[in-house]
Amino acid sequence: MRKYITAIAIFSLVFFGLSSLSHGSGFLIYEHGAAAMAMGGAFVALANNPSAVFHNPAGIAFLEGTQIYLGTTLITSNTSLELTNLATTVETVSQWFYPSTFYISHKINDRIAAGFGFFNPYGLGTKWPEDYALKYISTEDDMKTFFFNPVIAVKLDENFSVAVGVTYVYATLGFDRVNLVDLTPYGGSIYEAPIEVKGTGSAFGLNAGALYKGENFSLGFNWRGGFDLDLEGDLALDNTNIPAIFQPSVPTEADIATTMGIPHILGFGVAFNLTESLIFTADLHYVLWSSFKEFVIEVDNPDPVPDETETFEENWKDSYLIRGGFQYMVNENFALRAGFLYDKTPQPVESMDPLLPDANRWAVTGGFGYKSGNFVIDVAYQYEPFADRKSENRGLVLHPVTGANLGLGTYSTTAHLIGVSIGFIF
Repeated sequence: MRKYITAIAIFSLVFFGLSSLSHGSGFLIYEHGAAAMAMGGAFVALANNPSAVFHNPAGIAFLEGTQIYLGTTLITSNTSLELTNLATTVETVSQWFYPSTFYISHKINDRIAAGFGFFNPYGLGTKWPEDYALKYISTEDDMKTFFFNPVIAVKLDENFSVAVGVTYVYATLGFDRVNLVDLTPYGGSIYEAPIEVKGTGSAFGLNAGALYKGENFSLGFNWRGGFDLDLEGDLALDNTNIPAIFQPSVPTEADIATTMGIPHILGFGVAFNLTESLIFTADLHYVLWSSFKEFVIEVDNPDPVPDETETFEENWKDSYLIRGGFQYMVNENFALRAGFLYDKTPQPVESMDPLLPDANRWAVTGGFGYKSGNFVIDVAYQYEPFADRKSENRGLVLHPVTGANLGLGTYSTTAHLIGVSIGFIF
């Protein structure tokens, strides 16, 4: 029985862990403030509200008084998978996610400002119908990350500031799939056994930024450091479909652990005052996904089964995002915003499966901001279609019972995002 529980644990954790990064940069959620989101996320060189803690913390050095900025982004996406050899198409179950933010900045004196940010930059999940053909790979996964990020910014002169910060990260994980337990060598048959994995993880990271403000332009740099996220979880196997005579010999629990490498992110931005009322911003973000070359799993099997370590090759590539945005001040209280972005996937097609159906994608954004006294509200919308992409699903689409080849799958994904943030200036 040792091999069965080991295989369950290994495949559960590798897919479970990878699912947190599925859609590549799409699970690196960048929509952490509606004003920035409406401008395509091109905010590194503008950074003119407390969401700068995420986008470029050096920006808070130029903010007056004490400012609070909080909000959420409603995200929904639909992925369809056309399995050619089965002549069928299956779609993910509709879900809404709401990564939320809270920022505060405080000007300590003419040169120094402090800030704090709470946001969820990695997360979301995927849910497929329970009876679809690839349920042996995954039926549902979910990950949420919670970043707590204090920062301090210093003006070196009237035009130039720098900032540093430290982040505590807490993560929750969940994963479901159907495992097949082969008991034919023992006089039984092949039985479906649903499994569930739940776990948590934590880590610390660093971030830094720099911002130069000229007369009609600004230049910005943002670095969010990579780190190792240590994860531990419990795996539970439901053996109710297995005849009672075999149940005592089929382990139903295991402890699993791994460390996931979260990549470094480099952001470069420019902003130009084209007129007194019109601003153009542009960012280039470079994400060092090449650090995600392999995935090492440690399986703590129940006694007397020995523990094991397994390594899986991933070979992701460094990727980039291009962002651009406009802000037009209709008057001193009302702003119109629009933007665009292009996101290149870091994921080789060989790594794709129902948990990892990433592809290159474009997005267009729009929104507005309104200020009245010390109150601010920003609203944004983002439409994000992915390029269709074919995959052999990691070679894992051979039916575990019949050995039939389920064939190539063509993935099509579209996402919609709605962001709302409110602010208070004191």
